[in-house]
Amino acid sequence: MTTQILIAGFGGQGVLFAGKFLAYKGMLEDKQVSWLPSYGPEMRGGTANCSIIISDDPVGSPIVSTPDALIAMNLPSFDKYENAVVSGGKVFIDSTLIGRKAQRTDIDAYYIPATKMAADAGIPTLANMIILGKMIKETGAVSFENMVDVMKKIVSAKRAELIDINIKALEAGYNYEG
Repeated sequence: MTTQILIAGFGGQGVLFAGKFLAYKGMLEDKQVSWLPSYGPEMRGGTANCSIIISDDPVGSPIVSTPDALIAMNLPSFDKYENAVVSGGKVFIDSTLIGRKAQRTDIDAYYIPATKMAADAGIPTLANMIILGKMIKETGAVSFENMVDVMKKIVSAKRAELIDINIKALEAGYNYEG
């Protein structure tokens, strides 16, 4: 099985962190993975996206041009990538920041008010992990087991206090029914 994922948004929304998390999770599950970050020169506030491939087979190219799953964290990203998703693919939309619905009928669209959920929970910077939790549940690209192990790999020891809230954000998205 191979899942090609594209996560896109503004710099500062944690797009690259979410992608890195997925790649590490795939590695810990003995999958073949690639993680290709891309961001504008502005960084925070500019555009950012990353391509993640999680596969049982070797990954030939790290570029995701037709994702099986798209996480759109802002309207410009949704506008840019909606039509690139494969027919039958899944799109995860931060409905707090994106006011429109998917225009395609051949994809499954999930509307998660991730930014509002994060703000309401007192973790305003973790909308990325909330929407990622929902994507993990709906795609099965990786399992929802041993998330703490992955967090310990990608969160520095100086910021270890962030591990628990990241896990809570993932769980909030995983359990979101909407």
